[in-house]
Amino acid sequence: MNKSYLESMPDINGFFGKFGGSFIPPVLEKPFADITKAYAELKNSPKFIEELKYVRKHYQGRPTPISFAKNLTEFCGGAKIYLKREDLNHTGAHKLNHCMAEVILAKYLGKKKVIAETGAGQHGVALATAAAYFGLECEIHMGEVDIAKEHPNVVRMKILGAKVVPATHGLKTLKEAVDSAFEAYLADTENAIYCIGSVVGPHPFPMMVRDFQSVIGFESREQFLEHEPKLPDNVVACVGGGSNAMGIFAGFIDDKEVSLYGVEPMGKGEKIGEHSATLTYGQEGIMHGFNSIMLKDENGNPAPVYSIGSGIDYPGVGPEHAYLKESGRSQVGLCNDDEAVDAFYKLSQLEGIIPALESAHAVGFAMKLAKTLPKDKTILVSLSGRGDKDIDFVIENYPIPNSKF
Repeated sequence: MNKSYLESMPDINGFFGKFGGSFIPPVLEKPFADITKAYAELKNSPKFIEELKYVRKHYQGRPTPISFAKNLTEFCGGAKIYLKREDLNHTGAHKLNHCMAEVILAKYLGKKKVIAETGAGQHGVALATAAAYFGLECEIHMGEVDIAKEHPNVVRMKILGAKVVPATHGLKTLKEAVDSAFEAYLADTENAIYCIGSVVGPHPFPMMVRDFQSVIGFESREQFLEHEPKLPDNVVACVGGGSNAMGIFAGFIDDKEVSLYGVEPMGKGEKIGEHSATLTYGQEGIMHGFNSIMLKDENGNPAPVYSIGSGIDYPGVGPEHAYLKESGRSQVGLCNDDEAVDAFYKLSQLEGIIPALESAHAVGFAMKLAKTLPKDKTILVSLSGRGDKDIDFVIENYPIPNSKF
């Protein structure tokens, strides 16, 4: 019997085709081997599966619903737009799906502390939440620029008992937060585990985070058929590292009739430093311990990147996304800052749902795509998070439009 895509990828060394793997200093080889071994044991353990099921249902509030965006669909005048409501997952984004599982893994390994990076603060809040629930210490590294921009999430992390460490070098955003978190982890691999916040990093994290996030796709596959007689024609999700996108793609990856779109941030323009469109403009390279596509400067180093969405301004991308694009299974969509803000306000004022700026990129692209398709076609958008964290930033920089479209 043929193995499904998820069973066959990645290979034993964590490669999706030529992308992925583990390129780490010798000091990290044993800790990462321990994590890989523990995950292999846990994922087939009935006790772990039961605990995760319980937590998802009775604590996170899963399954999250699929909503038909009736007014937005009418406004766009084309394909029907549906939303997978990860904004309704506890803490307000999809990140808790893998954080609860990563902290169970940390406990299984006997660790006392979890360390992570965060961009928009959603992964940080989710990990701080999971650490509080399971009784572990939590340390979150966040770029100084993002700390200023995402103030509500910084406060939430501190209230939840986490220590927030500013990353003060370079551009002071997501890449620097990853650098800083890696350094802290290197100093304490005995007591701590690094809970990577996306489908990036050395093996087994791209696989593990995808598997934990795949609940989005599996729920969606079932729920969509309550709305429509067949699976969605198109599935759309924003991509930075790509955890929410891999989560929803996982449910449809073997269904070749479903088109998969990963939406990248075009920011302010095409020049280096104005966007974070890695799959569109990047080249193959190794960063943060894995081989993938990355944006490089003229010296071959990670390029400066920018997006209005702090959770997606990363100069790399998950290796599985690189593989899916290269193999032709997924396509890349683009959405710039202005389109994302327009989608942020349109979804708020037409549907009563305030999306995260990251998720607004997926909505913005879906609006463009819908207009090109007939009315009997369908688009399922991963609404990866809610926009509470972004409201101050948005209204300070983009005045609220008159809601009479």
